[in-house]
Amino acid sequence: METKAIHLGHAIDPHTGAIASPIYLSTTYERNADGSYPRGYSYSRTDNPNRHNLETVIAGLEGGTVAAAFSSGLAAIGAVFQALSPGDHVIAPEILYHGTTRILKDIFSPWNLQVSFVDTADKSKVKSAVRDNTKIIFVETPSNPTLSVTDIKAIAGIAHTAGAICVCDNTWATPVLQRPLELGADLVIHSTTKYFGGHSDVLGGAVVGSNDDEFFGRIRKIQQIGGAVPSPFDAWLLLRGAQTLPCRIRNHSESALKISKYLSNHPQVERVYYPGLSEHPGHEIARKQMSQFGGMLSFEVKGDKQRALEVTGKLKIIIRGTSLGGVESLIEHRASIEGPESRTPNTLLRLSVGLENVDDLIDDLSNALG
Repeated sequence: METKAIHLGHAIDPHTGAIASPIYLSTTYERNADGSYPRGYSYSRTDNPNRHNLETVIAGLEGGTVAAAFSSGLAAIGAVFQALSPGDHVIAPEILYHGTTRILKDIFSPWNLQVSFVDTADKSKVKSAVRDNTKIIFVETPSNPTLSVTDIKAIAGIAHTAGAICVCDNTWATPVLQRPLELGADLVIHSTTKYFGGHSDVLGGAVVGSNDDEFFGRIRKIQQIGGAVPSPFDAWLLLRGAQTLPCRIRNHSESALKISKYLSNHPQVERVYYPGLSEHPGHEIARKQMSQFGGMLSFEVKGDKQRALEVTGKLKIIIRGTSLGGVESLIEHRASIEGPESRTPNTLLRLSVGLENVDDLIDDLSNALG
């Protein structure tokens, strides 16, 4: 994994010997006299060397055949659902990233995409939700923000029995910790903004396919015609971030496990959501399909919403901010972000554990919790 992250999508520049990849800003490319494109590139919306290299490394790390890079995670998610037809049916988790919920409810439901939101951690509920027109069973594991764990292999089996495909959002685990395609998923989605970028300075998304089949071809067409693609510099930044992904993820995970154990014994904490804890309901499944448990955790403080916000206000190292996966630790009151339809408890705080010294982070939480 470490070797692939560094070398996939990278080559020594043949003209200068540069080890770092050049940034190709050109929007257009020279044609031959006969109208052909001898170097494989015609227009930057269709393809770009930096984007091509990024797609190569993401597909390789996930163990996929093909990948399509997008300008954001939601652009990647939207492309998958846009590749369906009006009247098709999707099964999605009842608790997942609120942007996915919004894109399904606000954009694709009016377009006549049928959606059933169920607890995907309960296989019987997923089976009961299957219809004749079910085309996708979408899973997000660990889920955002309560870190529910879904058995990818089992859900992929249900999908295939129904003639549907299984799509897994692997943003939180990354291919370093979890390999959905090896467990039977057909497509993997990433918000590369998060751990692939790793420095809170670039937006991006990606879809990885186990096969370069007809359905992935539709996703590729949406990418190239719709044009929601990363800029050359964005692709370059993401490619650079991918090189350190394995070592960063393992550090994030080790620190998150220590912090979750600390919080689970704190008198001012009501509940900790982290699959690395033995009391987590999805712990055994997570142990089977993950090598570590990731850098994300959530916890509920005792009291009310105001008390939760007070805790965030007392932190000195951990930053109040949306997003995750960067080198700095971020915390947020998740229900405030999700809006009035949120099902997230008002006392829940979501923590993206960064790369700071873990003891410093624990001291910061201790001082804030009192």
